[in-house]
Formats: sequence, C-alpha cells, structure tokens
Amino acid sequence: MEDTFISALKFAIETTQRSLRSVAIEAGVSYDKLKNLKQGKAETTGVDDARKVARAFGVTLDDFYEGRLSHATNSVAVVGHVGAGSEIDLFDAYEKGDGHYRIQCPPQLSPKGMVAVEVVGDSMAPVYKPGAVLFYTRTTMGVPTEAIGQICVCEDDTGKAWLKQVRPGREEGTFTLISLNPDHDHRHGATLKWAAPVRFSLPPEFVRRID
Repeated sequence: MEDTFISALKFAIETTQRSLRSVAIEAGVSYDKLKNLKQGKAETTGVDDARKVARAFGVTLDDFYEGRLSHATNSVAVVGHVGAGSEIDLFDAYEKGDGHYRIQCPPQLSPKGMVAVEVVGDSMAPVYKPGAVLFYTRTTMGVPTEAIGQICVCEDDTGKAWLKQVRPGREEGTFTLISLNPDHDHRHGATLKWAAPVRFSLPPEFVRRID
C-alpha cells in the first residue's frame, strides 16, 4: 500500500499542480511526513492519513489510488451542520480546508472558495429539509452590503455560527438575525464577525457524497 500511496501522491501533485504544503494543511497531515514520503525518506503511512490526503484532493481513497482525479478540483467541503435552534457546529474551513465530507459542486456554481453546510433537524423548516446542503463563500471578515436582507451563514462575537436572515439592528454595528422557522426566536442586537449569503441550496435527494 505504501508504494501505491507514494505513487498516487506524486501523480496527484503533478496532475493538479498543487503544492505539497497546501495538501498537508488541507488534509491535516504533517507536511514533513508527506515530504519524507514523497522524497523516499519514509516508507509507510497510515490508512487514516491516506484517506485524509485523498479527501484533500476531493476524491475517495480508491479513486486516489487509481488516479481518478477528474473531479478533484470540482468538489466542495461540507464544513458544518445546521443544528437545533439554527446554530451551526462550524469547522474552520479556511485554515484546514477539511470538513465532515465533500460533495460534487453543482454545475451552477464555481467550486473556487465555495464551502457548504448540511441541514439537520427541523430548525430550517419549512424552507430547507434535513439533509439539504447550503453553499456559500467567504473571503473577508465583516458583513458585506450584499448580506443585508439575505439568508446567511454568519458567526457572532461569541464564536457561535448561525443560519439566519441578516437585518440591520437598532444600534449601529448590530444586527437582527431572523429565524426561518416561526417556532424559533429571532436574535436582536447581535454583533457579527462575518456573514456570507447562501448562494445555492441542494435538496437532500440530490446530495452525492464523494467520501
């Protein structure tokens, strides 16, 4: 398996023109470990690390070994869940690049900078069903003008992330977060680190996991 992994890693790097360091960061695997493997200074790697590296390329481990990378640059990380009360258990998708799993990017979107969250429970009913995936992009901190009045993934100053409609608050620098489900309360006077409008939603029956 070790020789297969090293060969597959070299092929994936050459095919996608990615740096080994970016792969290590996205996979959450030691850069030195991958570097030593690539240079032949180490001979073994664990199955868990191999899966993480394959996931960083947006493919399954089997596809990674077989060199099937045609959709490697066309996948999106699902980085969190929309849970009870519309609060999101959100990963840091911008430093680690990894998530719960990856899915094919819908043809309506570009995968560049795109991440997604999965709906669980009924907190987003009746607009979004459990299992639906919502796509968004975030390149900067803060709340852009385009986010006002839109359904957004957002993070407040306590570090909690939410899926809400963002409206201006009564006081400068604050926002009102509107719940989609009428059974859930709105949040008033919230201060936000960032907000990103939902770009696209994929119903659960159309969600196809890569891994």
